[in-house]
Amino acid sequence: MTAEGGTGRSGAARVLVVSGSMGAGHDGAARELVRQLRERGADTVSHDFLDALPPVYRPLLKGWHTFTARHTPRLFDWVARGEERESIVRELTQRVCRTARGEAARWAAGGFDAAVSVFPLATQTLGMLRADGELGIPVVCCLTDPAPNRLWVHPGVDLYLTAFEATAVEAAERYGVTMSVGGPLVAPVFRRPADETVRRAVRQRLGVPPGRLMVLMVAGALGSGEVMASVAAVREVPGTVAVVLCGRNDRLRRKAAGLPGVVALGWRDDVPQLMAAAEVLVHNAGGLSLTEALVAGLPAVSYQVLAGHGRQNAVTLARAGLVPWPRTPRELAEALHHQASRGRMPPLPAASPGTAEVVEALALRGRTG
Repeated sequence: MTAEGGTGRSGAARVLVVSGSMGAGHDGAARELVRQLRERGADTVSHDFLDALPPVYRPLLKGWHTFTARHTPRLFDWVARGEERESIVRELTQRVCRTARGEAARWAAGGFDAAVSVFPLATQTLGMLRADGELGIPVVCCLTDPAPNRLWVHPGVDLYLTAFEATAVEAAERYGVTMSVGGPLVAPVFRRPADETVRRAVRQRLGVPPGRLMVLMVAGALGSGEVMASVAAVREVPGTVAVVLCGRNDRLRRKAAGLPGVVALGWRDDVPQLMAAAEVLVHNAGGLSLTEALVAGLPAVSYQVLAGHGRQNAVTLARAGLVPWPRTPRELAEALHHQASRGRMPPLPAASPGTAEVVEALALRGRTG
């Protein structure tokens, strides 16, 4: 996400939003928050946290994330565990975040009333600036993961907002941090009731026969994880058709497309329609696509989850009774049929007040207070 600005009403709140272009989920949440704030008349500017880093760090960070998520899950998990304690991993992460302080401070110096992070490393940098007195405006952290982890938490943060009550409960238990439920940062189109005519047209276009269970499989923008093993397990479930969203991973798309009865898709802009056409979603990360499915009322299943945050999210979702986490192909088959038999579920509720309203109120209160 490149720098993006907007002009609001005179006297309106001015809000800085910082995302992170690691995958697509953080940027998607940032875009929705910006949309909601601008709808309320706020003046917003958004930045990509990676642009605050020294140029040499940007490709290294993105390359490391992509490689470890796809090819070395044990290393990815080891790093995630290292972030939870005082370790060399955590110290290196903090050093990286400190290198972004100068540019982030310059962004925030533009007369803003509040700064919002939807990316964990940005939370650390903005929290540092706030805690050290270099940032005189409130810092808000909007979590995009169902599971809280230490990278989302910093003593300098003034307010935490999450889409899930379960996240707030875990954060209080694990870190002694109070979080408020501000509702999911998901585009309104996902809340629209599924139109049966559109649903049938989408299934026909994809080649899903009538009466078959359409399983929509998502693996993020990078197509990371043991996706082919998941596809193979879904194919073994009688009466199902696997429709796989491979993101920007063309190699994965070609491999999945080579399997009989599998529909393999690349990057798509019609995800709301695909979710309307499906009976159940299978995810491996717990990111934006999973939240979109819950908002759309599409039952979901966690399977072959990613190391690190993927596993953490699956645990949180299962404990809360939101999304089951089967471990074996047999358990997956049972979970798919059970979830599909429930039909459309009550959508993940919008909070009142919502995230944008809370952020705007904090920003205006900070201006007058």
